[in-house]
Amino acid sequence: MALTGLEIYKQLPKTNCKDCGFPTCLAFAMKMAAGQTSLDKCPHVSDEAKANLDSASRPPIQLVTIGTGDNEVKVGNETQLFRHEEKFYRPAAVAVRISDSLDDEALAGRAEAIGKLIFERVGTQIRVNLVAVCNESGDAAQFEKAAKLAAEKSGLACVLISASADNLGKAAAALSGQRPLLYISDPAQAEAAAAVAKDNGCPLAVKADGVEALAELTAKIVAAGVEEIVLDAGTRGLKATLESLTTIRRAALKGHRPLGYPTIAFTASDDPTSQAVEASSYVAKYAGVLVTDAAEPWQILPVLTTRQDIYIDPQKPVAVEPKLYAVGEVGAESPLLVTTNFSLSYYSVEGEVEASRVPAYILSVDTEGTSVLTAWASDKFNSETISQAMKTAGVEDKLSHRKVVIPGFVAVLSAGVEDESGWSVQIGPKEASGLPSYLKNQWQA
Repeated sequence: MALTGLEIYKQLPKTNCKDCGFPTCLAFAMKMAAGQTSLDKCPHVSDEAKANLDSASRPPIQLVTIGTGDNEVKVGNETQLFRHEEKFYRPAAVAVRISDSLDDEALAGRAEAIGKLIFERVGTQIRVNLVAVCNESGDAAQFEKAAKLAAEKSGLACVLISASADNLGKAAAALSGQRPLLYISDPAQAEAAAAVAKDNGCPLAVKADGVEALAELTAKIVAAGVEEIVLDAGTRGLKATLESLTTIRRAALKGHRPLGYPTIAFTASDDPTSQAVEASSYVAKYAGVLVTDAAEPWQILPVLTTRQDIYIDPQKPVAVEPKLYAVGEVGAESPLLVTTNFSLSYYSVEGEVEASRVPAYILSVDTEGTSVLTAWASDKFNSETISQAMKTAGVEDKLSHRKVVIPGFVAVLSAGVEDESGWSVQIGPKEASGLPSYLKNQWQA
């Protein structure tokens, strides 16, 4: 059971030294009770107090590490039920499933395709993290061979899925040093799988028939010496799985230690589109690891996009560096387009300029990461900030003309920009999607 703030406070030095970053020991204790800081932030706490506060100092959801090196993925350590209360910290690990019953050529081809599921969105690379190898053949040698081939061809860390603890052990040994996540699908073999996980230094995912049975099972796994555990309540289908994921998350955040671990969810739909919808739902609420059959780019991109959107700080806009960008082989006659440094605004403009095949300069004005209309309404995107950005970027040294294009939604700024900068203002389209037509048919230096 989690301790209250006052119970934690009684164990602290009570010096109010502020070395922890909080004004008083009581404030630190209250934050610690809420799961918003950890005991290691207090440099003066005694060893005795550390032992007494162990249950409070551990995060409500255990951190689990899958893979090593560049392929390392960490899940868990979450502290919130709702993203707007603070933020979510560890993006869900997305795994695409491969059956070991495939022949070598088909398995290698699917693994290579999974490893190439990499996309760029708003300046950030998003990708699949894991390859999940399923022991559908039931054969240990086939499973071991498939695990090695999938890891090699995909270049990703693995989730190894089997109903047999012995088969898991052989496959884990074949991937020695790579730290795959072991998933035992037969609850009766969970304790045997725990011994395999301990011997191989791997995290273990366990399945049970319901949340209550899962809480009982984790105590046995911990007793067997495995600390890094991933939970599966055994539910399949969208409604039942979301209910179990939410129940586990709520219990963990309330301090119920047997459920204080990240979760794993599996898509069950046979329909390709429904798979993508189901996967995106689990990423949003609250899977730590997602396993899906969706391997086509059009299926997996919305899942990765959902993850990217969910796992950002909602109180901090995603922004690009405010500066002058050149798109294509620009010259002295190239157009100068102005937008804000909100990443979605900038990359929307950049994408449309690239699509138009008209080389252009894009001036990203510092609006503290807010969009065009939001920045204009808060007076961060005005004639002064635009003109100052133009001077700072030295645009007059790069262009022979003196024309600047501003977004159509802020056409009202045209006179002010002309007066402030001395440049002629042209009104561009309201939406970035109108830029290709504008640049080809209306822009004139």
